[in-house]
Amino acid sequence: MPRSVNAVASRARRKKILKAAKGYFGRRKNVLTVAKNAVDKAMGYAYVGRKLKKRAYRQLWIARINAGARQNGTTYSKLMHKLATANIELNRKSLADLALNHPDSFKAVISAAK
Repeated sequence: MPRSVNAVASRARRKKILKAAKGYFGRRKNVLTVAKNAVDKAMGYAYVGRKLKKRAYRQLWIARINAGARQNGTTYSKLMHKLATANIELNRKSLADLALNHPDSFKAVISAAK
């Protein structure tokens, strides 16, 4: 009985890795074992990067809220405490947008929190 090898599936697996390595430099783009290592590394960085992006955006929003709050005579931490006690449930993303693009609305939110 002849040996049965699923060449279609194994070629598809290799092509998938080499397609993901497209644009890499040198042997990383066309040698399977090197490309596999490079793609694995890249996927790990991409996974971590998706988490870091959330962290970076939150940092940016907090900086923008703090800048807007200081222009209106308070600080970020005091403002967030006042918003919590006044039961104003605006998230940091929308507060940062108000602080940057709609300063009058942001001022109204601050006055409502006091």
